[in-house]
Amino acid sequence: MKPAAIIPAYNEETTIVQVIEPLLASSYVGEVVVVSDGSTDATAERARQAGARVVELDARQGKGAAMLRGVGETEAPIVCFFDADLIGLTTDHVEQLVLPVSSGSRIMNVGLRDKGPIGTLIAKHLPLIGGERVMLRQVIEGVDPKFLQGYMVESALNYYCRSRGYAYGAVILRGLTMRRKYEKVGVLRGVIQYVKMFSEVGMAVIAVRVARLKGVF
Repeated sequence: MKPAAIIPAYNEETTIVQVIEPLLASSYVGEVVVVSDGSTDATAERARQAGARVVELDARQGKGAAMLRGVGETEAPIVCFFDADLIGLTTDHVEQLVLPVSSGSRIMNVGLRDKGPIGTLIAKHLPLIGGERVMLRQVIEGVDPKFLQGYMVESALNYYCRSRGYAYGAVILRGLTMRRKYEKVGVLRGVIQYVKMFSEVGMAVIAVRVARLKGVF
């Protein structure tokens, strides 16, 4: 069975179709599942029109819950997660992400978005928090759901693999960017959301490391 692509989405009607199309066109993906996390716009409708299978949550439950719901909707042994606000996703990117896992060389593979020469170089030395990641389903199913909340999701998946000695790594996805927060909600609210995001990411990394020291992972 081919890998399943899962897209957790909240109010991403602007970009959802351009994320779905290359996934459906990829020979490395068998199905595309969009989990609309309480969206109030046309995200679900446009995803269906684009050819994805859509699951609609009545209320917003968070990215981790949407990811788990997507996993529950497929029997694929390999699951691929893609954020819904991507710009420039191609079938080549999908191959770069999936092949190391489907070939057995990695348990999990994470995509680093193109942030230019300096930004990408810096990102390679930071915790892998990218939303584009492919893994054996046993990875996400093995993490306690309480750690799959907010910005703890990516850190928890990383530490789960690291604590078990599983091979995982990252690949740079040239030309792949995302729709910025200030483009979605305006400059002021966008800046506030970025500050909140980076603060929560830092706290999430610390929380997961503390849990690891306590033997949770």
